[in-house]
Amino acid sequence: MAIIRPLKALRPTKELASKVASQPYDVLSSEEARNEAKDNAYSFLHITKSEIDLPAGTDPHSTQVYQKAKENLDLFQQLGTLFSEEKPCYYIYQLIMNNRTQTGLVSLSSIDDYENSIIKKHELTRPDKELDRITHIETTCAQTGNVFLAYKSNERLNKEIEDWKASHPAEYDFTTGDGVQHIVWVVNDDATNDRITMYFAETVATTYIADGHHRAASAAKVRQALGNHPTEQSNYFLTTLFPANQLRILEYNRVVKDLNGLSEEGFLRSLQHDFFVGKVESTFSPTQFHEFGMYLKGSWYELVARSGSYEEDPIGVLDVSILQNSVLDKILAIKDVRTDKRIDFVGGIRGLEELQKRVDSGEMKAAFNLHPVSMQQLIDIADSGNIMPPKSTWFEPKLRDGLFTHLI
Repeated sequence: MAIIRPLKALRPTKELASKVASQPYDVLSSEEARNEAKDNAYSFLHITKSEIDLPAGTDPHSTQVYQKAKENLDLFQQLGTLFSEEKPCYYIYQLIMNNRTQTGLVSLSSIDDYENSIIKKHELTRPDKELDRITHIETTCAQTGNVFLAYKSNERLNKEIEDWKASHPAEYDFTTGDGVQHIVWVVNDDATNDRITMYFAETVATTYIADGHHRAASAAKVRQALGNHPTEQSNYFLTTLFPANQLRILEYNRVVKDLNGLSEEGFLRSLQHDFFVGKVESTFSPTQFHEFGMYLKGSWYELVARSGSYEEDPIGVLDVSILQNSVLDKILAIKDVRTDKRIDFVGGIRGLEELQKRVDSGEMKAAFNLHPVSMQQLIDIADSGNIMPPKSTWFEPKLRDGLFTHLI
């Protein structure tokens, strides 16, 4: 069963929470982070993307960047922008986007659970991205990134959370520039926290990483590096747990730089072996599995995978697998999407306009719009011990960095 603990979070004052809260470090480039934080001295990007406080062009993985992150984190504490909770608490974190609400529990999750697959994964991690977060954690002595976990809904736990929300005022309540409302309650009652801990220990057998595989892996490797002398706090990592039935996965779309030497007409002919291909009058977004939208040379096309053109196993039936096997690999010779420079990825939150823009600018040759993976597919694959293809899921809304930090 899942082990979770309350934490003494390092967090912003109520007055500064909306200014401190920042987009996750891994969804912004250094330039985007610099622009977002340029008029906000309180932005947590000064800690998670600290190259923004060094000369433009500074290597974001240089020693001075990690040292600047530590310097800024220390400064935020000295100035009182961030303070440490007096005793361990759970935190209820509610996000509202486009009239959809999801309510999570901020907690510490056990690294033992991660290593023993009680916390299940669905993606592989990249060593370079792990090393970045490992170095950041070791230098700052803090986990600044929140791992987004899902669990199968539990009525007792849901009631405990809803009762607390109904009877206590929110600590934070603000809306970010993307229109997402962030509301946080502090659960500072020991008896309530003990019940929550017990509910997980008794009724939640498994949790699932939705977003944050690199953050989780890095926290585990930092503990490993401590050898026989881990700190008590390094045995856990910062997480927010959401009921799976409240979550929504957006598509993770693809854009490619060339057609592997084919003309547009030749490429369209090649697609017809595994797909029904039809030109459409306007933008096309899939409404069901095995449908794809494609933007090529100023026009949108509907692609429908032909029966028998893909494997019927849990991985093979995923639309990201069908596109990879039947188009990217078979026709375009893009074998490894994690390393091939001819492909890029666009989160569904950016919309079809972003796909058109990338192609119309001449930067890319074609764009593919996919139907999202379902939460049940994610859970089934994680339970089977399999791994999804890279860049299969895009979760929205995203947790904001800076509202909670775990000092190790």
